[in-house]
Amino acid sequence: MEYKVLDQISNEIKLNKKVALATITRAEGSTPRKEGSVMGIKEDGSIFGTIGGGNLELVVIEHAKKCIENKESKSFNFKLTDDKGSLHMQCGGEADVFIKVFNRLDKLFIIGGGHISLELYKLGKMLDFYTIIVEDREEFCNINRFPNADELKVGNIHEILDKYEIDDSSYIVIVTRGHKQDEISLKSVINTEAKYIGMIGSKNKTEYIMNNLKTEGISQKKLDEVYAPIGINLGGQTPEEIAFSIMSEILVKKNKGSLDHLKDIKK
Repeated sequence: MEYKVLDQISNEIKLNKKVALATITRAEGSTPRKEGSVMGIKEDGSIFGTIGGGNLELVVIEHAKKCIENKESKSFNFKLTDDKGSLHMQCGGEADVFIKVFNRLDKLFIIGGGHISLELYKLGKMLDFYTIIVEDREEFCNINRFPNADELKVGNIHEILDKYEIDDSSYIVIVTRGHKQDEISLKSVINTEAKYIGMIGSKNKTEYIMNNLKTEGISQKKLDEVYAPIGINLGGQTPEEIAFSIMSEILVKKNKGSLDHLKDIKK
């Protein structure tokens, strides 16, 4: 039974889903199940495996949902009696349950599959992002070019992005082959909850796209939140250096960092 639960936990993690593993770490007296019993809990409260059913399991599910929401692992002690402050069960025993939360990885959307995208993908995987490549050309979005990408999405860029769940753990880099595709991509994601949206291009190109979107009803506030031109001014010009400048900007946003030299920061 336990190995099946662990297999399912592994599957959920590979799909970049939030999930928790509840394990009975101590059991004294009469309890529904003994030490080592495990149960998986999904974000919606659905479960696989069991730690014995009944009131204990119901309470653990509720605690697990809160742990998932708060992104924290935690231990709990439960008295399986009818005393005040207990679970009002007749078992008479006591159990400690540890809830281990497996959080989603931050998602890096790379829209475009060119030279800079390839270098961004390498950095994203190295930094443990869940990496998604979006392209409308299969020759630039395939397993040979991006062998370790978590997802490869080929087709109409707007349709792909419109169907995808883009939340506040998402970081989006728009580096397509031209300004028309860049504009389509930006329009598709600008009103999402993405933590970061950046678009490559010169000041003239980005201003042109921003003005177009403004005439289509996109608010100035949303336009001002876009990092365009993208990246930190590190002075580089190769695809590797440009990708590094983009990822540096993403990390500043993600980690609430600053662009100060550490030697200039006072203690």
